[in-house]
Amino acid sequence: MATSTGLAAGGLTSTEAARRLRRDGPNALPAGRGPHPGTLLLKQFVHVFALLLWVAAALAWVAGMPELSIAIALVVVLNGGFAFAQEYRADRAAQRLRDLMPARATVRRDGKPVVVDAAELVVGDEVLLTGGDRVSADARVITVAALAVDESMLTGESVPVRPADGDAVRAGTYVSEGEATVVVTATGGRTQLAGIATLTREAHPPTSPLALRLHRVVTVVGAIAVVVGVAFYGVALLIGLDATEGFLFAVGVTVALVPEGLLPTVTLSLARAAQAMARRNALVRRLDAVETLGATTFICTDKTGTLTRNEMSAVAVWTPAGEAAVTGRGYEPAGEVTGAPDALTAVRTLAVSALRCTPTAHVDHRDGRWLPVGDPMEVALHVLAARAGVESAVGGGLRHPFDPRRRRSSVVDGDGVHVMGAPDSVLPLCAPEPGAVDAVAELGERGLRVIAIAWRPGAGDTPEVAERDLRLRGLVALQDPPRDDVADAVRRCRTAGIKLAMITGDHPATARAIAAQVGLLGPDRLVVEGADLPADDAALGGLLDRDGVVVARVTPEDKLRIARALQHRGHVVAMTGDGVNDGPALRAADIGVAMGASGTDVAREAADLVLLDDHFGTIVAAVELGRATFANIRRFLTYHLTDNVAELTPFALWALSGGSFPLALSVLQVLALDIGTDLLPALALGAEPPSRRTMDGPARTGGLIDRSVLRRAFGVLGPAEALVSMAAFAIVLHVGGWDLDDPVLLATASGTAFTAIVLGQLANAFACRSATHPVTTWRGNRLLLGAIAFEVVVLFLFLYLPPLPHLLGGNPPSALGWALAAATIPVVLLVDAGAKSMRRRSK
Repeated sequence: MATSTGLAAGGLTSTEAARRLRRDGPNALPAGRGPHPGTLLLKQFVHVFALLLWVAAALAWVAGMPELSIAIALVVVLNGGFAFAQEYRADRAAQRLRDLMPARATVRRDGKPVVVDAAELVVGDEVLLTGGDRVSADARVITVAALAVDESMLTGESVPVRPADGDAVRAGTYVSEGEATVVVTATGGRTQLAGIATLTREAHPPTSPLALRLHRVVTVVGAIAVVVGVAFYGVALLIGLDATEGFLFAVGVTVALVPEGLLPTVTLSLARAAQAMARRNALVRRLDAVETLGATTFICTDKTGTLTRNEMSAVAVWTPAGEAAVTGRGYEPAGEVTGAPDALTAVRTLAVSALRCTPTAHVDHRDGRWLPVGDPMEVALHVLAARAGVESAVGGGLRHPFDPRRRRSSVVDGDGVHVMGAPDSVLPLCAPEPGAVDAVAELGERGLRVIAIAWRPGAGDTPEVAERDLRLRGLVALQDPPRDDVADAVRRCRTAGIKLAMITGDHPATARAIAAQVGLLGPDRLVVEGADLPADDAALGGLLDRDGVVVARVTPEDKLRIARALQHRGHVVAMTGDGVNDGPALRAADIGVAMGASGTDVAREAADLVLLDDHFGTIVAAVELGRATFANIRRFLTYHLTDNVAELTPFALWALSGGSFPLALSVLQVLALDIGTDLLPALALGAEPPSRRTMDGPARTGGLIDRSVLRRAFGVLGPAEALVSMAAFAIVLHVGGWDLDDPVLLATASGTAFTAIVLGQLANAFACRSATHPVTTWRGNRLLLGAIAFEVVVLFLFLYLPPLPHLLGGNPPSALGWALAAATIPVVLLVDAGAKSMRRRSK
């Protein structure tokens, strides 16, 4: 019968549950109000680079070049659409948290069990949990039977917890074993899972280094284009052109100097690098993350599943008869136990008791892999028994399940009482065994989890009666072993000047041991718990800004603070993780790295990079490709700027001579160079493979255009290309009698200059492959060879295919013109080799 408080004999009444549902709302994570898709889309078309190109498109239309105007607009639209698709998908990370709520739950209503939608749970509901269930809301345990809950997705702790009566269980976690009745204490937006959802939603990734660098490049180039355009407008008026003609001419020059090809070149270069990373099992979800990876200076890595295999495995056994070592891989039963004969006999006896205490755990062979079923620690004991040659025993007898207060479990059968638990819980119940206490301490110092196994003949109806006067059969040491490639990856990070920190929810001793095994632990061996981190962010950054620090027992809020504190100290931070608790930090870091095979959907959606194989070493390979991409962007920027020098020189000579020196190139010829002949070689330079020195030393922290790039473009390659092209133009005019009234002669000379610049860029593409070594080979980048061949074909089309020569204003060169234009190739290569030689000698 229902009571006046709304309680039935068991659980709430239906009426009271409906009232509380109306009062508190459904048990669902708050959706939050993210940016509207229209806002995200608009943002892609109004950043500085896009605005510059919109202005260029408008000016091209005003100047009577509608085809160019439409082409520029398409570049902006296509790139904006691609960027929108990437960002919209990334912003759905918090939404995936809603999927962690189970669809149904079993509750007691009106005194009987019923199945309801999880969204209908209310505070005070009694929920029945069994193995395999996902917890629907935050709750408190009221009755329990061998309950084990996997909280790793929330806490990062790799070992399942064993809640007792009165303990809390959290929404979104899994019941890995046992059963319990719990009473709901918080639903929907008041759960701990909802708090993480809010953190994930509110954590915004910082502007990428590439975006900042491109912003500076575009601002500088745009300002130069405008200043040059204004200057040429003034010159045009001074030499007698009317205002309209002068304005259109100045607009043409300004549009010609705007780097229309830079945006697609950068985008496609990043896309190609992303494809190369995918072939190495690193999936990039945001294109500019490719370059951010290369700029990484600090990696905060998780432990479980990232540095380790996320597999519990017995590695050693101590028995009163001696010690034994255990070898094998993962949960595969095949393996070996080695030791003295008496020790091996003792291990087999111990394994029998371990099997009796873990009757529900086993391994399954599916899809070519051995997978655990049940508590991973208990499965590891079954694998130990298999490797010791002990067959699994059939469960039976009276079982006293694990109690977190007793910290042990026991089984009473025909062979006696078998007990398993924490050493400090089991050893006091055993007859003293010399060396056991020292063995526990030594194994614990190695970061291993130690399980004590004991036995006695007889029986017992209660734990208090059964678990006494025990004989210790031995100690089992378990670990989650490191991945094979981690130690080498750690060494490569150090060679590359990248600092490392382990950020984990696991026990400090375990974290320290793993960090030491893989070589991550720093020389000061600093290990700090999350509860002991400084409250001040500046102090936090100062504490952690060192190589090899370990932070254990962290919360989601701790990881978020750590990422931001290191960013405030100037670091480009990569944060790895695989659980729900990692979502906010992955989102806020400069580069979030999630595990693809073992990670949660939330972590994958919040991250910029997903490791498809979960190997820490894949991060290092991705960093190498990121650095190579940054170097490649500098390569094709040098290539573009060199071309700009050669293109601007004819206009500078015309302006400085007051119009007496004829204009060697038309505006349309400049645009044909930018879009027609230069784009593919620039893209091919973006696919240059990493050099052997890519991971030597820290990442470059300067801009895309620095003194080295400017010196090569404006002091070496550009002047060489401009000098030969202008000399070829002048010689053709001179041989023809310098008759400026002859349009055929002017068109032939202009075609010669145009050809010289194209052939000079052919040589320039190979010169830009290295900033230090001269061109000694044409091999190593087949895409560049194909791009050069295409460039030559396009050159002949521009020179010989009607009506293109007439439209551009340049006729095919004469025999002399071809010879002069071809001279650009050896001149550029020789000048490049001489400059690089002088630079090496000066160093």
